Amino acid sequence: MGQVAVGGIFTVIEDLVGTQTELFVAIVAIAGAVGLAAIVYRWLRQSNGERFKQLLADQDAVTVLMHPNPDPDAMASATAVAALADQLDTEVTIQYSGQIRHQENRAFRTVLELELERIDHVTDLAAEAVILVDHNTPRGFSGAEGILPLAVVDHHPGEGTGELFTDVRTDYGSCSSIVAEYFEEIGAVPVPAEQHASETGSKYVLPSTAATGLLYGILSDTKNLTVGAAAVDFEAASYLYPGVDQNQLDRIANPEVDAEVLEIKARAIAGRRIKGSFAVCDVGPVSNADAIPQAADEIIRLEGVTAVVIAGEKDGTIHLSGRSRDDRVHMGRVLESVTEGISNASAGGHARMGGGQIAPQPQLSDGGEPIGSETVPREALVERLFSSMSGDV
Repeated sequence: MGQVAVGGIFTVIEDLVGTQTELFVAIVAIAGAVGLAAIVYRWLRQSNGERFKQLLADQDAVTVLMHPNPDPDAMASATAVAALADQLDTEVTIQYSGQIRHQENRAFRTVLELELERIDHVTDLAAEAVILVDHNTPRGFSGAEGILPLAVVDHHPGEGTGELFTDVRTDYGSCSSIVAEYFEEIGAVPVPAEQHASETGSKYVLPSTAATGLLYGILSDTKNLTVGAAAVDFEAASYLYPGVDQNQLDRIANPEVDAEVLEIKARAIAGRRIKGSFAVCDVGPVSNADAIPQAADEIIRLEGVTAVVIAGEKDGTIHLSGRSRDDRVHMGRVLESVTEGISNASAGGHARMGGGQIAPQPQLSDGGEPIGSETVPREALVERLFSSMSGDV
């Protein structure tokens, strides 16, 4: 019947224009342009949450890929995306490279009973459609550079984009806030810990586990909404609160502390070098590299210290972790400048927080055979860190 109606319309148009073919073609073109404009208008009026939901619904299966050594913000964002995909009948697998070592991160995964898969190679990806969360460039495993993500959701600076969807908001304190906003935009109701999803009466819900994870992701990345937090982070926390499981939140926030972490913190406090309000400490060899950023978190709290970088070595690689509460010191740029020109080095981060690694350089014989490796002189590195924080590098 629809075809008859459409045919009738064209018959009327043809009777009106007669043999004036050009006029007929023009009318059809205008009608098509108006229709296309209406579609584009409706698309532009959609929120990012609605567009992201539709993107997920259009896929049979997706891989939600976290950055290497994922933290609570990355795990929470990935878990929430998986919860939405499940409601859209889209098969989803959460994957990552690297390791989950920090006691807070291990507690987060254990308490929320997260199903996460570790990968080493691009062929390990569970699906061709890849969604990046909490980073915008695939990295950390063989073949990562050849991946074109379907979508990117992140709050870190970077040039990475998704093929069909890119949402990078550097003014947000956490990726969890962005994902929480998606759920709010599609009308999803956070499910209280003591209720079942069916009791909400909502088409879309945010499970209590996901709500708890997202709230902790926000708190973790913003130092309990005190560092780098924006109004949107507070709004996201308010939206999530009804679905938060207070018991799970407490268990994640107060895990047992590894003895080496305490030892590294003690080394950092005792061995810190101070110039003005800047502190640098080389804690030497460590078996747990996650103790280094935790030591930086401890030193930045000391009275009179406004910026700090902690260095430590694991398996020949120097790990750098910096914190700043000094408007003169953009920590991400500080570490970038320090590692610039050093082969096998990488660094970056935000104004308040940064990290980097310097891998050992292989030493070759005259015949090109590897005979060992060498690292950056540590004393020179410490002086370069002080110079960079002072703006001299």
